[in-house]
Amino acid sequence: MYPNALTHLARSNPFSAPLFTLQKVEEPPQSLAAEHGPRKRTLAAAAVAEGDSCEFGSSHYFIMCGIGGILSCGTTHTAVVPLDLVKCRLQVDPDKYKSIFKGFSITIKEDGMRGLAKGWAPTFIGYSMQGLCKFGFYEVFKITYSDMIGEENTYLWRTSLYLAASASAEFFADIALAPMEACKVRIQTQPGYANNLRQCAPKMFAEEGLWAFYKGVVPLWMRQIPYTMMKFACFERTVELLYKHVVPKPRADCSKGEQLVVTFVAGYIAGVFCAIVSHPADSVVSVLNKESGSTAIGVLKKLGPKGVWKGLVARIIMIGTLTALQWFIYDSVKVYFRLPRPPPPEMPESLKKKLGITE
Repeated sequence: MYPNALTHLARSNPFSAPLFTLQKVEEPPQSLAAEHGPRKRTLAAAAVAEGDSCEFGSSHYFIMCGIGGILSCGTTHTAVVPLDLVKCRLQVDPDKYKSIFKGFSITIKEDGMRGLAKGWAPTFIGYSMQGLCKFGFYEVFKITYSDMIGEENTYLWRTSLYLAASASAEFFADIALAPMEACKVRIQTQPGYANNLRQCAPKMFAEEGLWAFYKGVVPLWMRQIPYTMMKFACFERTVELLYKHVVPKPRADCSKGEQLVVTFVAGYIAGVFCAIVSHPADSVVSVLNKESGSTAIGVLKKLGPKGVWKGLVARIIMIGTLTALQWFIYDSVKVYFRLPRPPPPEMPESLKKKLGITE
């Protein structure tokens, strides 16, 4: 019998790894396994549930999740282009743009209201591609890793599973984002360089070659991978805790609208933490893409410990709202297309028996 203290940890501690080792259990005979059919998925049943349009983990499911990612990331990032533009200018020229309000007033005075929309095209294209890879591959890696470690370890190590799946997905998402991110920052932070994507991309290629579009990919990984790991892991665990401690009824008894409210709240909480952990790298990316011939290490030395945190308030506002809306849109897409939406994970019966937990 396992100690009561360890049982309590397994029940209540949302972020710790298990402090015990599970004992090996003999596999059932093949004849018995055959009677019960093939092994089920560890995150949810593989069969099409009643009311769902497709099987959880099917190719159709992954494609639709990718489309949901396009809609959630492409639209939301484009909507906050004015705030993103001011945030970037605060990072690369803090002497001129001393605050958020000063940044908006100077931009409107110099470029008019249209100036606040600079960089919208590369933002929409780049973050749509990123959303496709981020959300689509996250679902792929989450199911793949879950199947690799088994049902019990999936539950015990679920936070680590979310972190690993999101980091893997973001690695590929940033490769898709890098070219458009480089164009966006160049348009927004170098007045007179180019007014739109059609002017910017050919000019950058002619001056610096293909490397101009990918020199920021490593800082992007530094910014986006921690951001995405926090975004997904914090969201998943916050949803779980909200249903457990805040929402007064089980998720199954909540309406679709009520579930989407929980999604929005969890997304905003996750977004605040995302902004904080990824902001220093975001400052480096902004300066790096503005100045040709610069390096990440050189920019980091130039900005210093205080400089990398310039524009943090603007980014918290932007990323908090952005992340909440992204999760809301993504979950709404799942609801609209009747995609499988598994409930928060529960301890498997086999694990309850090993821990001596009885309902």
